[in-house]
Amino acid sequence: MNSFNPDQRRNAVETALVVLLVLILLSTLYTVLSVFLGVFTYAIILAVALHPLFEKLVRLLGGRRKLAAFIYALLLIAIVALPYVFLINALANHIQEAGQWVADARANGLPALPEWITGLPVVGDNISTSWQKLQNDPTAIQLYEPKIRAILARLLGGGLGVVGAGLEFILGIIISAVMLNSGTKTLNPVYAVMKRIVGEHDGPALIDASGRAVKGVAIGVMGTGFIAGIAAWIGFTIAGVSIAGGLAAITFFFVVIQLGPLFVFLPVVIWLGMQGETGMAIFMLIYGIVVLMGIDNILKPILIAKSGKLPILVLFLGVVGGMVAWGFTGMFKGAIILAVFYTLFNSWLKPKTQTA
Repeated sequence: MNSFNPDQRRNAVETALVVLLVLILLSTLYTVLSVFLGVFTYAIILAVALHPLFEKLVRLLGGRRKLAAFIYALLLIAIVALPYVFLINALANHIQEAGQWVADARANGLPALPEWITGLPVVGDNISTSWQKLQNDPTAIQLYEPKIRAILARLLGGGLGVVGAGLEFILGIIISAVMLNSGTKTLNPVYAVMKRIVGEHDGPALIDASGRAVKGVAIGVMGTGFIAGIAAWIGFTIAGVSIAGGLAAITFFFVVIQLGPLFVFLPVVIWLGMQGETGMAIFMLIYGIVVLMGIDNILKPILIAKSGKLPILVLFLGVVGGMVAWGFTGMFKGAIILAVFYTLFNSWLKPKTQTA
């Protein structure tokens, strides 16, 4: 009967303790870095998607990468900051107007509904009847006050979420500038680790597959945002909106951070209706649902799959499944997981094929 001698037992205990400490360290490291997952996701998107343009800028500046990184970060922050500041100001104004409206309603009663609301097909009459009941019985408003407060709190929370996403995006721009300035040096430690873990041949192959997946998602997201921004500018211009360019920039930003164009064109539809432009409001609603949301929900997975230089089905399933499971960052996680699995599977099949 075999038995461990004291040295073997001591080595086994020491090995178990080392493994336990490494797991604790990795868990703590993930907890610390998980706060920055959104920031690094935006940084990877920008660095991968804009790498060819950055290299052209470096050549124009005579190889001065630091200067190119500074100009790159400055331009992108300026482009993002303009619609971002506009959004914050609009959010603050709407919150102030909502507070004033609630105060006026408490003091003077509910105002009459605009004609464009009462004239809506199907639901206009029902809304008008319910509103008149509330006007005739002001005490009934108190029954709906908790729901109104909850809706306003949710809208405020959503607005603050957009503000937080904007700050993450700006930090992502700065980190992407650092990545682009470093060039391929950033990946050297990753290549070294994967070669030691997987092997000299499979390690670089897995990193290349992951890189193609990330590139496909990054270019797909940025490309979708760019196309959605142009389509939004066309739609807002046709509808006669004076700030079509600013709203198109916000549409691009919202599509990139995965909020979608709905939060841009829906307020425009409401505003057009309040201005009495019922026809343009209906046009903008149909255009937003069919064109803008179609670009965001249908074109994006196709563009991602075609940009990744991997089988369309692999990236499509990875992006859609990852997004459903983990949200925005899940697009990258799902795409990388399926790309790595596909590469490992092909690597496993090659020796079988050669020996057959």
